[in-house]
Amino acid sequence: MSRGFIKEGDQEEIPMVPPRAYLPKGMPNYVTHEGLEALKKECEDLENERVAHAGNYIMSNFIDAKMKLLIDRINTAVEVDVSKADKETVSFGAYVKYNGRTVRIVGVDEAAYTKGLLSFISPVAKALVGKKVGDKFEIKVPKGTEEIEVQGIWYEAVALTIIDTETDPVLNNIQQNQSYQPKNDEKRTRISRIERILPDDVETDGRPSQETDFHLSLQQDDPKIFKPEENIMEFLPVVNERGIIVGRALHMELHKGNKILHPVVHLHVINNKGVANYKYWWHVAFGDTPEKTLKRKLTETFGISGVKPKLKKQYIRETKTEKELVYVYILNSDENLLKTPEGKEYFDIFAKD
Repeated sequence: MSRGFIKEGDQEEIPMVPPRAYLPKGMPNYVTHEGLEALKKECEDLENERVAHAGNYIMSNFIDAKMKLLIDRINTAVEVDVSKADKETVSFGAYVKYNGRTVRIVGVDEAAYTKGLLSFISPVAKALVGKKVGDKFEIKVPKGTEEIEVQGIWYEAVALTIIDTETDPVLNNIQQNQSYQPKNDEKRTRISRIERILPDDVETDGRPSQETDFHLSLQQDDPKIFKPEENIMEFLPVVNERGIIVGRALHMELHKGNKILHPVVHLHVINNKGVANYKYWWHVAFGDTPEKTLKRKLTETFGISGVKPKLKKQYIRETKTEKELVYVYILNSDENLLKTPEGKEYFDIFAKD
């Protein structure tokens, strides 16, 4: 724009638009009802602010930029109905008392550590999800471990613990030891352990934390081994025996004995000699076809694109904890890919392929 058209007083430096609270790419934007209402109220306040600064070019552009980020959060919000939660198990939206402290697990835009509101992607929240009253487990902290005991779970509002940042021992450990790195031989198991507490439990003004992946992977020491991912707070499709989507449910609800049918893909990679060198599996994402999920995972996991895996068969696989509609695919390739984990438990997954 020609400077001749800029009003006097508008030549000040354009203020930087702060980012929204960090949300990992591909992670659903889960919110509580209160959180969604707060986002809508924020939008209303910004609209009023826009009117108040209608004659100021700089402020109008600044508010428009903030509004764009906010509307994206509102449009992508997935409100979780806590009334349907298992009241005896920690899940999104739960109020949880542990070690004398009461917190609530909420969306990233709702999180405020000092007010007892923990982002669902934070390490403490991830460790608490799936636990019941009386469960005890350890969390890695920079100077050792902290033992956690779940003392209460509620899905109706209770008073939260206000945390004093000056005296809180865990928070001060974090702030004083951010250079801490876990040793190579430390493992992170599916639920009961996490590697460390990081500052993403704290309000970070949208800054990404050092630990952002919510997938609680089954870790092996060898980084070249395929790691099945288990995102227990992800919504997965519920299907009938013909594969038609009839609903959706949280991952954790599908894997605790409810026997709700959901789709997965199995991939057998066969070389030019007809030998199956690799076997992999993934859950089909909500909104995806099995083939779409498979092709996306091939790109994300191995950097492979443009291939056409062949559908070999489909069948229902049922265990003590889950019921899956399995789509078995074959891919012909001589590439060196990630090794698959050893052990009977992993290979039993493919027993009927």
